[in-house]
Amino acid sequence: MQDRFPAQERFADGAQYIGGRLTHGTSGRTHAVVDPATGEEVYTYELAGADDVDKAVAAARAAFPGWAGVTPGERSDTLHRFAAVLADRAEELARAESLQCGKPLKLTRGFDVPGTIDNTAFFAGAARHLAGQSAGEYSGDHTSYVRREPIGVVGSIAPWNYPLQMAAWKILPAIAAGNTIVLKPAELTPLTSLLFAQAATAAGIPDGVINIVTGTGKEAGERLVGHPDVAMTSFTGSTAVGKRVAEVAIATVKRLHLELGGKAPFVVFDDADLEAAANGAVAGALINTGQDCTAATRAYVQRPLYEAFVERTAALMETVRLGDPFAPGTDLGPLVSHLQRDRVAGFVDRARAYARVVTGGEAPQGELKAGAYYRPTLIADAAQDSEVVQSEIFGPVLVVLPFDSDDEGIALANDTPYGLAASAWSRDVFRANRATRELKAGCVWINDHIPIISEMPHGGYKASGFGKDMSAYSFEEYTQVKHVMFDNTAVARKPWHRTIFGDC
Repeated sequence: MQDRFPAQERFADGAQYIGGRLTHGTSGRTHAVVDPATGEEVYTYELAGADDVDKAVAAARAAFPGWAGVTPGERSDTLHRFAAVLADRAEELARAESLQCGKPLKLTRGFDVPGTIDNTAFFAGAARHLAGQSAGEYSGDHTSYVRREPIGVVGSIAPWNYPLQMAAWKILPAIAAGNTIVLKPAELTPLTSLLFAQAATAAGIPDGVINIVTGTGKEAGERLVGHPDVAMTSFTGSTAVGKRVAEVAIATVKRLHLELGGKAPFVVFDDADLEAAANGAVAGALINTGQDCTAATRAYVQRPLYEAFVERTAALMETVRLGDPFAPGTDLGPLVSHLQRDRVAGFVDRARAYARVVTGGEAPQGELKAGAYYRPTLIADAAQDSEVVQSEIFGPVLVVLPFDSDDEGIALANDTPYGLAASAWSRDVFRANRATRELKAGCVWINDHIPIISEMPHGGYKASGFGKDMSAYSFEEYTQVKHVMFDNTAVARKPWHRTIFGDC
């Protein structure tokens, strides 16, 4: 276990990180982190209660004036040191992420951890560019300008599918802008959020600027969202839970940022490169074992290519190697838990009554039986209004449907409540450009599906939420705008005063 979990000693003092130190939760209940590849419990900790949330918010509130008062250059320098510490600890972060999530180590080493370090470096630079707008005389002898200021204490809730990256996406823009934060990670996957906060302290980020409380959504999450001293709530998770977060947050009129569910369409026009599209579909559908809000889940293929696409995509899926996340040859790890595996299997089993399961559709046996594994699954010929087309499955399942005209393909792609991401595949620039205009999603890829970069925003349309992660757009979301108007004259009574005093 030491080889799989080299950072285990970092959690000896508890799984709550408040005011720069680890403490034990006070809820009176414990929770186990389970290796989903084996079903083995690897770490048991005391869950946070409402008192822990209160302490964390108090620590963040106490740290806010000092951190907000630091110059942008000083915050930038500290975040650059933070990126360096993360780079030094990259291997333990990668292993902890693989252990708690079941991700292949090649994914955490090649994507999750490097992406987090890059995001830290990006916001280190962005910290120096918190600009207002031009100053000018827009009303007589008054000069106006705009200030962007930090909001205060931010309360954030992160999901279990990308624990490290989601912690970074929420923490980094908030603290780069001068806010302090309390983050609640998912109970299943707290390890890398805690390692991230410990690395921040090692880099010189002051105590209380970043706090982590690990508890249930009902107890710790609702207390954090509803806390009167929390000025903004940021949540990533399902649309159903996002609605509840909004209900709780509105009671104290908090600023709200929601990145919710997705059901990304993958539109293949009849002039597309079939081999490229099939490879893109398999990679886009199976990234992180399909537990990705932007994963390709609905492939709409123009009828001349439909059967060939189904055949080729199924053949490629059958070459994907399931196995131990720490084995170098593994392409696909388990789902995050047996509960999630069984949920995915339920969708597929019910689909057999109305659609064709082309490949997959089962849990592997043999040496993988103890883990939460599920074979890559391709479903064809489902109806547009069926459950597997309309609902978020969040597993290694791709549904393929045919379409005839371009109008029909785009209309079908837009026909779900979600709008987080989409892709279109065509060698015709005009078709591709039309797709970028008409697909209702926060990100549209052309002839690719899934890559993201720190400089560009990530966020949804419709029931996929509102607000942006990453990029300068997310940085601005963690600030509030103040109009300042300065009187340039010494005249006691101004012309506009006549509206109150008349000409007397």
